[in-house]
Amino acid sequence: MTAGSFPGTGTDEGRLRVPGGPGFDARGLLDVLGVAAVVVDAAGRIVLWSPQAEDLFGYRADEALGRYVARLIVGEEHRTEAVRLFGEVLRGGTTWAGTFPVRHKDGSTREVEFRNMRLTDDLGDLYALGIAADRSAVARVETELALSDRLVSQSPIGLAVLDTELRYALVNPALERFNGVPAALHLGRLPSEVLTGVDAAPLEAAARQVLETGRPLLGLRAMGTTPSDPGGGEHAWAVSFYRLETAADRVLGVAAWVTDVTERHRADAEADRSRRRLALIADASARVGTTLEVERTAAELASVVVPALADVAAVDVLDSVLSLRAPDSPGRGPALFRALAVKAGHETEALPAADPPGSVAAYGADRLVTRCVRTGRPVLVARVGPADLQRIARGPEAARQLARAGVHSYLAVPLIARGEVLGALDLKRDRHHPLPFDADDVLLAVELAARAAVGIDNARWYQSARNAAVTLQRSLLPGPPPVRPGLETAVRYQPAQASHEVGGDWYDVIALPGDRTALVVGDVMGSGIDAAATMGGLRTATRAFADLDLSPAQVLRHLDRITVAPEHSIATCLFAVHDPGRERCRIANAGHLPPVRLPADGPAELVGVGTGVPLGVGGGAFRTTRVPFRRGDRLVLYTDGLIETRDAPIDERLALLVRLVEETRGLSLEESCDRLLRRLRRPGAPDDVALLIARSTG
Repeated sequence: MTAGSFPGTGTDEGRLRVPGGPGFDARGLLDVLGVAAVVVDAAGRIVLWSPQAEDLFGYRADEALGRYVARLIVGEEHRTEAVRLFGEVLRGGTTWAGTFPVRHKDGSTREVEFRNMRLTDDLGDLYALGIAADRSAVARVETELALSDRLVSQSPIGLAVLDTELRYALVNPALERFNGVPAALHLGRLPSEVLTGVDAAPLEAAARQVLETGRPLLGLRAMGTTPSDPGGGEHAWAVSFYRLETAADRVLGVAAWVTDVTERHRADAEADRSRRRLALIADASARVGTTLEVERTAAELASVVVPALADVAAVDVLDSVLSLRAPDSPGRGPALFRALAVKAGHETEALPAADPPGSVAAYGADRLVTRCVRTGRPVLVARVGPADLQRIARGPEAARQLARAGVHSYLAVPLIARGEVLGALDLKRDRHHPLPFDADDVLLAVELAARAAVGIDNARWYQSARNAAVTLQRSLLPGPPPVRPGLETAVRYQPAQASHEVGGDWYDVIALPGDRTALVVGDVMGSGIDAAATMGGLRTATRAFADLDLSPAQVLRHLDRITVAPEHSIATCLFAVHDPGRERCRIANAGHLPPVRLPADGPAELVGVGTGVPLGVGGGAFRTTRVPFRRGDRLVLYTDGLIETRDAPIDERLALLVRLVEETRGLSLEESCDRLLRRLRRPGAPDDVALLIARSTG
């Protein structure tokens, strides 16, 4: 068949014509060819002459009837052959077909395709019927029909014609292969009756729309399976529909073009999966390991993989790993796990079936998660059966919960950092994620687990070091301040909240001879166990120098000498000595923030004490300042963690401190400490803070 015009290429948009080419009046093939009919009697005279004969040979009927045909339309050089063939047809009764040169009225010679046969009337008289057409017209139609036949039969594109009831009327070999159904089983049936593995209802609806409106629909996507490839998975086809009609606008049906785009569909799907995997890895890089907390890192990993990779995720770490001891019974026996995180993408019974975070559970050697950590290799159960659930769940009831949740696929990958197996990432898919885990999912889970394992490993070692530093610091900080004559004190210490690092801030209340009391706050620069150790050394040295009955400036000078050594850190320190008999405090400052004094009968103010260089710088001069400190007066000593922020100038924060100290008038010292910390200490503070408030009672 030949297409009259395709969408966008002519005025008959969306129409498909029956054979004949442009300008074809589709009332019949004979009209396309312009077939002429001529009847000759036994004597060779023309007795019938059709209008088409007039077009073909140039003679009108009145010019042709009654004349000898050989003399009218056959040249003299071909006349003998024409008479012979005429005699064979008339006497022998044979049919002759072929091309013969004829003479047109205009004198030209033309090749004409003839079909000649003998006729007999009711009286027994013989006649010869000649059916003729211009050879070039016949050749054109033959070429077009041959081309159409080749295009239909050999085209890699599936072609079909549906009649006006949308039943198959024609199917080419390519569509037979696509559908896996012989052409004979297509004919007379609806697409939905043939394509049992495809949702054909949308296709039939689209074909019906094209049939009714005449507007083509292009590139519709169909998905499904075929009998020709039962194990090949889902296939994809691009389907286009055009209405098929004659030039006289008689609707014949709908033509369908079908292209198998399975490979492109799978490539696009794989490319999309790759993009999502890369996005997931990038997301994990940004979201996992944001803190040095084991539990937080595990929760971040679970949140990343759910629901993008799994419906339920659990992160379990070997208990021996968290306690930094060698694993029990390596390679055999049960494994003792501590659950760190569990996450579900939706409400499911699989969530309570998991070990709750913080709990410790022993899993036998037959359990899949135990095998995962013992071998250090992923364990994949693509399609989970009842027996598999018994090796996944923590117990029979949990196995039943997983079954009710529709868990159908399972994957466990080890958490490995620096060659050590820390635990496992446990993944499950239920009915919300119908596809099972595959090899690509394993690779992705291994990549995510490896990234998270490094964060968990860093966090556990950091927490171990921090625990040691906290233990050291707690052992170095003084206990409750002693009761002193003429003086009431209250102290607070808070560690850093953002970094969870142990700092070097400290406070101390030291009893001195003559009912005097030394009040000390200090801050060692840096954090961690080194800062805590330096703080402990400075506190011990401060107590030793204070016992020598030195002035505050002399105490700081001695502290500076022992701190200036290369192995020591830089520190700030404020050293004050309260003398109740003289109602004063003598204060010396080594690079520290000024204290705040709240007189019993006046406004709060910053104490103007000279600020020397920090301890450890070396060569600094320190000066002792005498400050009145009468009955009812208060003195607030603090470290910079109380007031310093990244978004406010230090002067503004000091002014705020003075106002808040003024507001504590009338409160107890303990209440005053809590009020100042609550109003000044911001959530997630990056530094620790030491606070000491003293009130004269003598």
